[in-house]
Amino acid sequence: MSVLTPSTERGTDGRIPGAPRRRTQGLAAVGLAFVVLGGCVSYRPAELPDRPRPDPSTTELALAAARLDHPRLGPVDIDLSGPLSARHLGVIAVIANPDLRAQRARLGVAEAQVFEAGLLPDPQFSFSLDRPVSAPGLVDAIASGLGFDTSSLYTRPLRQRTARASRDQVRLDVAWLEWQAAGQARLLAARIGGLETVRGLAFEASRAADDALDRTLRAVARGDLSANDLEARRIAAADAGDRARSAERDLQAARFALNAALGLSPDAVVALSDPPLSHFPAPDPVDLVERAYRQRLDLAALSAGYDVQDANLRLALLQQYPRLNLSLNAARDTGAVRTNGVAIGFDLPLWNRNRGAIAVQDATREQLRAEYEARLFSTRSEITTLIAAYRVGLRQRDGLEAQVAPLRQTVEAFERAGARGDIARVTAETARQALTDKEIALAVLDQALSEQWVALELASGALMGEAQ
Repeated sequence: MSVLTPSTERGTDGRIPGAPRRRTQGLAAVGLAFVVLGGCVSYRPAELPDRPRPDPSTTELALAAARLDHPRLGPVDIDLSGPLSARHLGVIAVIANPDLRAQRARLGVAEAQVFEAGLLPDPQFSFSLDRPVSAPGLVDAIASGLGFDTSSLYTRPLRQRTARASRDQVRLDVAWLEWQAAGQARLLAARIGGLETVRGLAFEASRAADDALDRTLRAVARGDLSANDLEARRIAAADAGDRARSAERDLQAARFALNAALGLSPDAVVALSDPPLSHFPAPDPVDLVERAYRQRLDLAALSAGYDVQDANLRLALLQQYPRLNLSLNAARDTGAVRTNGVAIGFDLPLWNRNRGAIAVQDATREQLRAEYEARLFSTRSEITTLIAAYRVGLRQRDGLEAQVAPLRQTVEAFERAGARGDIARVTAETARQALTDKEIALAVLDQALSEQWVALELASGALMGEAQ
């Protein structure tokens, strides 16, 4: 039985024939491996935080507010040492809100997807080695191939278009969320301003009711009043106290909500400037709806999403045609015969033809079209409803204000008469309580109108009035 062994025959110079060439090829392979591996991205760990970020410093907030880049909110100069206006609070919410920071991280993903869409696939290299084991005098058979999927060349423009449109959609989505967050901060500022007025009036009424109860207790002890009068005073004092405590709770809840919207700790104290004393007239609903169609960022985001899906449909239509794979081959058989060749492979579009993907993409595009139309309808309905409610509030406020002015004069006259003893003091106290009730109702209407105006700005997609 013979054993096949590698040939160790040397040349006249003592070297094995072909050894230098094999060493050169080996070094080239090693060098190519180093080049390929050197272009790979390495892993970098990123640990999760174990606690939330600290509140941003005043310097950081001021610098970020001065550099704010937003299609609906311009940069502002903020003096954090003094009271802040509603617009300043909206800008701070955009800068510091932690939920918005998380949403802005989506922009990095979208940018990476644009980069990925522009990359071409790597070529495919294959190599095989067959060593004869049953016959002497033969050489190793070697085969290699270098292939490339050419379909990536003609689908690349559509993939890039899809990625860019998706990036635009993410930007508009984030900008709309920022606009909503800024509006929520401004709405909370209006609510806090109204609740502070209501709380002041409610505590004033509660103190007056407590004083009246004390006087009634002394009068009952002297025998000047009956127990029925005392019970009525107790009920009035209890109701006034409940209303004051309810206003205090509502104000505290609004302050906590504002701190959360601004990305601040719950115990942070935010000084607010005084709310405006007048209200803007109601805008024309038809004009405002048309403006909203042009300037709402969520509609622009939906339009960008429709462009994404339209590009996906075009890509699916393009992928129904055969994919062409081209490869260059080189081989050497066991008889040392060398060959070079070209191989072409493609799909036969007989049964599938990508019809399923085309149907899905077409149906998805129709779904997005319906969603866009539904958003247009809801925008018109929301704005029309808000303007109608705003007009009702203005009309009610005018009527209530017309009642408060003469009632205030009457109360002052009753109090002077009560001090002189011309009328019973309880009459003046009853008139004062009626005036306080009207003033609280007026403050509640002012708060509602301020919140409705901010809601109108949110629904229209841009600032209106002096806020512009």
